[in-house]
Amino acid sequence: MSRSVLFPLACLTAGIFLGSPSQAQSTNRFNFHVGGGFTQPVQKAEGRVDLGWNAMVGGGVNFSPHTGIMAEFGFQNMDLTQRVLRAAGAPAGTTRVYSATLNPIIRFNPRGRFDSYAVGGGGFYRRTLEFTEPTIDVVTGFDPFYGVFFPVNVPSNIVLGSFSQNKGGLNIGAGVSFRVRGDSNAKFFAEARYHYIYTTPVRTTLLPVTFGFRW
Repeated sequence: MSRSVLFPLACLTAGIFLGSPSQAQSTNRFNFHVGGGFTQPVQKAEGRVDLGWNAMVGGGVNFSPHTGIMAEFGFQNMDLTQRVLRAAGAPAGTTRVYSATLNPIIRFNPRGRFDSYAVGGGGFYRRTLEFTEPTIDVVTGFDPFYGVFFPVNVPSNIVLGSFSQNKGGLNIGAGVSFRVRGDSNAKFFAEARYHYIYTTPVRTTLLPVTFGFRW
């Protein structure tokens, strides 16, 4: 595993030792979360895509204060590197990854103000590679003051080629969370999770770092 993977995971898992006991809290039967952040390509994806961004939303069931399971939808977007674009003869391009996964979670200090957790699982991934060319489209605008229609130039992209794969994949990671109030189950969180997707001929490996809110 590369250094770019180990460093964020090490920082987050260090939070395991930072949790402090707090007053007893009731545990919700269900859990929900939403977040977003940046995505770092690692290992086989390095040199093929640039740093990108991610978003995710999910929910699930808590079996106990320490354990639960979450169904999660994720999206990641990264631009292709100049090396890949030159090889393809395209001026621009992106890679998008959609995922629908089922992920068990283990919380180490669920009743404390500060908590840390481990999460991992797997499921369905769809990776789309798209080569594009910038262009200008002309649309019709309207000025309500003068009551006139007029042409407007807006930037757009021509899709030169699009290639998708639907594959299975795995993920594993860790995070830390901070309770909003001492008597609340709502928490802010930060996590890093390593994704390994069985795309061919080369596997897709990504490390999204995500910040968000769970309750």
